[in-house]
Amino acid sequence: MTEQTITIYCFIDDFFHAVGRKDDAHCKINDAELLTTALLAARYFHGNLCSAYSYMQAHHGVRRIDKSGFTRRLHSLQPQLQALFSALGQSLKELNTSSAYLIDSFPVAVCDNIRIPFCHLLQGQAYRGKCVSKRRYFYGFRVQVITTSSGVPVQFYIHAGSFVDITAFKAMEVDLPPNSRLYADAAYTCYEVEDLLRECEQIELRCCRKANSKRKDEPYMAFLKDYYRKRIETTFSGITGLFPKKIHAVTAEGFILKLILFIFAYTLAQVID
Repeated sequence: MTEQTITIYCFIDDFFHAVGRKDDAHCKINDAELLTTALLAARYFHGNLCSAYSYMQAHHGVRRIDKSGFTRRLHSLQPQLQALFSALGQSLKELNTSSAYLIDSFPVAVCDNIRIPFCHLLQGQAYRGKCVSKRRYFYGFRVQVITTSSGVPVQFYIHAGSFVDITAFKAMEVDLPPNSRLYADAAYTCYEVEDLLRECEQIELRCCRKANSKRKDEPYMAFLKDYYRKRIETTFSGITGLFPKKIHAVTAEGFILKLILFIFAYTLAQVID
């Protein structure tokens, strides 16, 4: 765990030096230490920031600050956290010589269905979605994730749970290298989107075809799509395996921030390990 902590800290600190970000001289802990603590919380402590901070104090000599100050600074660093993930994702794309990527989504419930009328974190029917694979409804967010062919996340998009995959995909800014192949299930079927991606971005969207599809696949192509698509389910199991029984957050922004930390922590774990 010590080696992983040092590796994460060095990665964040080097990135901040590269972009010219300087720490406030009055801060007791610098930004790299704070983000390292938050990522360790997601990786090893099920998102418990207090436990991760106690570990950093005991084993790495991080100075103590109050919980509210730590949380405020963490929220203010969310743009830097997303920039860090984008930089890591860009490096992973450059190393992905196969040019094959996978996309799918997984639901994250904020509360049980029976508690929807009493939920203060989210309000409105936009967050009520359906998980077809589990045959149940949920209330919360849905996370679109693009991974490499080996299942390492390189891009994600968090949206309200009621939006289906293809609707969210149209709103998502897909940033993949030219001549990439993006494998998806039948929920992403949209011939217009496929044609636009091929003509404008040189990205081939390979969706699994339904029985009544107008664009039938050759048997070998159907096998390839089904083979690649299943790998991303293992990624989702790994990400949700980091979740606690209930993700604690006071605001919707805090809930989303913790989701970002879990996805980032899983990606770092795949890269480091």
